[in-house]
Amino acid sequence: MTVVKVLLGWDEMRWSNLSSSEGGQSKSNVLVWLVRYVKQAYWKFDSYQSLGLKMRAITRSIRQCRLSLRHQACHYSSGFVTRQKLLVNTCAGVVHQLAKNGEFDILPPPTLMVSRALSIDAAQVTNGDVKKAGPLVEYERRIAAGELVDGDACQVGTLRELQRLYDELVQSADACRLDRYSTSAKSGRSRWLWSRFIPQSSTSPVKGLYLYGGVGTGKTMLMDLFFDQLQCSWRKKRIHFHDFMLNVHKTLRKHQGLEDPLEVVAGEISDEAVLLCLDEFMVTDVADALIVNRLFRHLFDNGIILVSTSNRAPDKLYEGGLQRDLFLPFIAALKERCVVHEIGSAVDYRKLTSAEQGFYFVGKDLSGFLKQKFQELIGEHEAVPQEAEVVMGRTLKVPLGANGCAYFPFEELCDRPLGAADYLGLCKNYHTLALEGVPVFGLHNRTAAYRFVILVDVMYENKARLLCTAEGTPFELFEKIVTIADAQQIAPRTSSRSRKNDVAGLCVDNELGFAKDRTISRLTEMNSKEYLEHHAETLAEKNSQEGVNLNKTVQV
Repeated sequence: MTVVKVLLGWDEMRWSNLSSSEGGQSKSNVLVWLVRYVKQAYWKFDSYQSLGLKMRAITRSIRQCRLSLRHQACHYSSGFVTRQKLLVNTCAGVVHQLAKNGEFDILPPPTLMVSRALSIDAAQVTNGDVKKAGPLVEYERRIAAGELVDGDACQVGTLRELQRLYDELVQSADACRLDRYSTSAKSGRSRWLWSRFIPQSSTSPVKGLYLYGGVGTGKTMLMDLFFDQLQCSWRKKRIHFHDFMLNVHKTLRKHQGLEDPLEVVAGEISDEAVLLCLDEFMVTDVADALIVNRLFRHLFDNGIILVSTSNRAPDKLYEGGLQRDLFLPFIAALKERCVVHEIGSAVDYRKLTSAEQGFYFVGKDLSGFLKQKFQELIGEHEAVPQEAEVVMGRTLKVPLGANGCAYFPFEELCDRPLGAADYLGLCKNYHTLALEGVPVFGLHNRTAAYRFVILVDVMYENKARLLCTAEGTPFELFEKIVTIADAQQIAPRTSSRSRKNDVAGLCVDNELGFAKDRTISRLTEMNSKEYLEHHAETLAEKNSQEGVNLNKTVQV
């Protein structure tokens, strides 16, 4: 009893005020309640791996318990309750009223007293008495509100697949261990512990979804619509595939020397998110192909649910790549763990925007003109050479930079050994990029074309603004980049026709041939009135927020 009094913070007089006749039962009830409270808190806080953190969390919960008792304002005198009060069962929504002189009632498990640490999302679906939600419902609402144009039948069919997946996830949330605050996480760690001794698989009971189709068909928009409807308390992550692989490489370096570092990386990813949404899934080099194969084998075994978009069907991924036979097991696993759905729309919605040529200039020897436009963007600021930190402590020299804008000749960004990590770091430091002299791509500069495609992808994903001069329109830049199938249609080889008659500079590259359509589409949208207005609004909001933060700092 001494321990109970210490935990509750009661003095001897308050405890002794409970009479021996009726107080015995009251003391017993208080003890049962406290034990139940601490036990519940212990299991809820079992997600803390450190014993010290767990005990501190339980101590905080007991402190909340003491405060709640003080808040109830129950005064005991000779074993009688001297004040009426209302106790609200927050779990069931039932209100109990204690009659005067009634015996001490056992409080319901005070779930909401520790709810901030246990369940941030209070909007739980209970007894099915909740308004239907999901991506299809939200899509119809946005169309009715005029926020979206009415999509075609292919988009609606894709939304039905996303709605089906959403409904399955809601029904199987506990089995999939989606809720980060659920006690089911404990069983997941137990399985992980036993798997160290007895290898076992814990694949998800719900299959993911792999969406593929042409450029500009709304794949990213639909996946974002689905992701935004998911519950806040779920372990979920939405990321571009480029950024995802950058994080994987970074974590691999951190775990160098381990027997199987990819298993550790997969474990860390699985701890952070059960539902993984990857945009623009595309494998272009042998290193990523080998990593993806082994990494996703571990991820699927850990119960990861994959939702991904791509321009290519699963069987076309990494087509013609080096050692592709080692990548084929991933394709088989992908088709087994995901429902594959094609968005068959032929409409490129990006090209339906009101395109203008305010920031994309076609022609040669336009260096002076581009610098003039660049100066207009930076205003009164002086453009000087700068250095930008990009990744892992590395820096990138910026020929001219000012007011969040950077100026580069094309060769400085795309003819040097730079990659997605460098471009991502650049976009984090500059919201506008001026690129001088984008050439027509062909066999002689295929590597530069790959880098330009990645640069546009990163800029588009980060909603950056592109100011550039080029030798042709977006379509003309990639006119000589074709897939094998396109090449055969353009110039079928016959017995009377030799290789000498091939189109000069024609670059036959399947990966680049597929990626070029996406790049052309994105360049078109990035130069549209809608995109530029959105960029200006975002920039104005950011500057306004920075001004508010600066004023607060000055006042302090």
